[in-house]
Amino acid sequence: MKKLAMCNNVLVVFWLLGLWVCSVSASVSYDSKAITINGQRRILISGSIHYPRSSPEMWPDLIQKAKEGGLDVIQTYVFWNGHEPSPGKYYFEGNYDLIKFVKLVKQAGLYLHLRIGPYVCAEWNFGGLPVWLKYIPGINFRTDNGPFKAQMQKFTTKIVNMMKAEGLFESQGGPIILSQIENEYGPMEYELGAPGQAYTKWAANMAVGLGTGVPWVMCKQDDAPDPVINTCNGFYCDYFSPNKPYKPKMWTEAWTGWYTEFGGAVPYRPAEDLAFSVARFIQKGGSFINNYYMYHGGTNFGRTAGGPSLPQVMIMMLQLMNMIHTEKSWGAIPDCCQEPSSTYVELVLLALHHEARGSSTANVLASGLLRQPKWGHLKDLHRAIKLCEPALVSGDPAVIPLGNYQEAHVFKSTSGACAAFLANYNQGSFSRVAFGNMHYNLPPWSISILPDCKNTAYNTARLGAQSARMKMSPVPMHGGFTWQAYSEETDSEGDNTFTMVGLLEQINTTRDASDYLWYMTDVNIDPSEGFLKSGQYPVLTVLSAGHALHNVGPHFETWNAGILGPVTLNGLNEGRRDLSWQKWSYKIGLKGEALGLHSLSGSSSVEWAQGSFVSQRQPLMWYKTTFNAPAGNSPLAVDMDSMGKGQETFSENKCLSNCGEASQRWYHVPRSWLNPTGNLLVLLEEWGGDPNGISLVRRKVDSVCADIYEWQPTLMNYMMQASGKVNKPLRPKAHLACGPWQKSRQLSLLALEHQKGLVETIVKEAVTPFTHMMLLTGFVLGRTGAQ
Repeated sequence: MKKLAMCNNVLVVFWLLGLWVCSVSASVSYDSKAITINGQRRILISGSIHYPRSSPEMWPDLIQKAKEGGLDVIQTYVFWNGHEPSPGKYYFEGNYDLIKFVKLVKQAGLYLHLRIGPYVCAEWNFGGLPVWLKYIPGINFRTDNGPFKAQMQKFTTKIVNMMKAEGLFESQGGPIILSQIENEYGPMEYELGAPGQAYTKWAANMAVGLGTGVPWVMCKQDDAPDPVINTCNGFYCDYFSPNKPYKPKMWTEAWTGWYTEFGGAVPYRPAEDLAFSVARFIQKGGSFINNYYMYHGGTNFGRTAGGPSLPQVMIMMLQLMNMIHTEKSWGAIPDCCQEPSSTYVELVLLALHHEARGSSTANVLASGLLRQPKWGHLKDLHRAIKLCEPALVSGDPAVIPLGNYQEAHVFKSTSGACAAFLANYNQGSFSRVAFGNMHYNLPPWSISILPDCKNTAYNTARLGAQSARMKMSPVPMHGGFTWQAYSEETDSEGDNTFTMVGLLEQINTTRDASDYLWYMTDVNIDPSEGFLKSGQYPVLTVLSAGHALHNVGPHFETWNAGILGPVTLNGLNEGRRDLSWQKWSYKIGLKGEALGLHSLSGSSSVEWAQGSFVSQRQPLMWYKTTFNAPAGNSPLAVDMDSMGKGQETFSENKCLSNCGEASQRWYHVPRSWLNPTGNLLVLLEEWGGDPNGISLVRRKVDSVCADIYEWQPTLMNYMMQASGKVNKPLRPKAHLACGPWQKSRQLSLLALEHQKGLVETIVKEAVTPFTHMMLLTGFVLGRTGAQ
């Protein structure tokens, strides 16, 4: 009887769980194999496009290119601090028009995954949380804390209700098929312990209780409570399994590369490795395929960049030797009868609140142009996976060893569909394997996809897509930019200056109203100081706590920024003098900010210098110029290579690409921002640069090429072989395309003749307003490959 009772309990539990899963939604649900939409299991391919990181005018083109690349789903975060910059004051306009973005996704016939968070990390300022949150009495971020949970629930509910009001959840006929609550909370929960666990359960229950009619997910959250699905983020997620057997295997962030740090190496992830990681995830039962993070990285406009911070202080007077070159600086002695006196020297420190991370080279789309070969190689992968979908969603694969480092994953459906993934995990050697009475050549570290378990449609290591070299070409401008300069004032006087004893924390002082906080004090130097005779000048030491709004970590809202000391002067007669606890004067922000020098009206309120003064490479200089919008539609950027701050270089032995060059050189200028004439461009240079070297450039395709191998699989060849129309190997083909509104000027063709046939190259030339096709065939004997 005891055994029977235990069995009955188990049956009841599983029956209830089955009801729970099914009750997620009548139109969107899930099981162990996949997300189900209107009763049909789907293999879904997703990509991240964050709406505030591009202009609304760019959204339709970006979404369309994502669709053409084989995506089913667009994924985006919701950015709380952009939508609620002050308590109860909401903003959903411009590039924060979330409703418009979601509707554009629907118009394109795609689904949307809405990652509400509302903490998002996302290399975004303060992790997307509003700064005003930290000043709510008793608040602790992202833990079992009443004030924080109340604010989080209020904002999450507002977003959900906005989506419901517009009928945007799939259960209402809209495109939203998934939502996410919190973000990568698992590691933080581990550090917090019980309060973190309680917060996780609360967040999941709160989200599910909002009744969206679609499933919720939690990424990097191994203990996500039912019915919430836990998902994987990372470079590889084939090892991942959900926390319950009835949940699908989902990859919410497949990292297409990594962000670029200012002064750091430029990261690069080959398209072949990215494709391999996706194919490996699918062959091991993955269903929601890797949301590519990012598909389009875009631009952090304004002050929205966020991430790890490094101490950074601009010391206006770093060494005392810089302050005593003239007698006037020291109270000059006009005659022999006047006694020497002490002199006060003003020490001015400027704390810079900036971001340590720069742009990303990981995009599949870049400024509206395709990043090849990544976009094309992944497009071919997606098409091959879709051909396998009937078999993939039907059951678990049979795993067949093919060698020491080789294996096959074979999927079959009851209707007879069959798909196979042949993998070679050896990173250095080719392998020839036998499978199903046939032989297949597998390059190192690659997976071949056979949608019919016989003919190869795709191999992850064989790039059938073209590679494109991009070029930033200067826009012809009669004489270039004509610059004017304005020097930022550093004096300690003014209505906005206040004095306190000791050093103040930067964020609590500025309330994030500015990236800048001035620290000013007087230093008393006695004329008897020995360094005045010896020339061994004192050294000023400043300890900074950091310069950014942090965006990750337990209780990051309590972390400090700015100059917290000690600030010491070493090398005086007394030895070491601590300046930390004397009177300091403070001023928030720059005068140029207060005057609005970046606006048309503000820039006219001061007198700007011209001529040689512009190129003197002085710190804290404002520069302005005007220009007319260039003709055409190609993406534009400002080339800032001649400027200082943010243009640090890095050691070539750590470099992966762009070796010896600035980490961030080109800054995107959306075409929609420009008027036909009279566009105002204003720059603030912190360290010193020459604006005369700045230019406006166009981004365009400079050259294209493609690799062809004698047994390279292509989708077209697969379709012909699978249909039975041909029963012999077909000649591989390369498709080359110029950029939009460009003509090809020169064609260099090398092809290969082997016993198995000839290599054909089809060159597609994009010529406005028509498209022409050319078929060229060439032969070069004795070569091992063609390009």
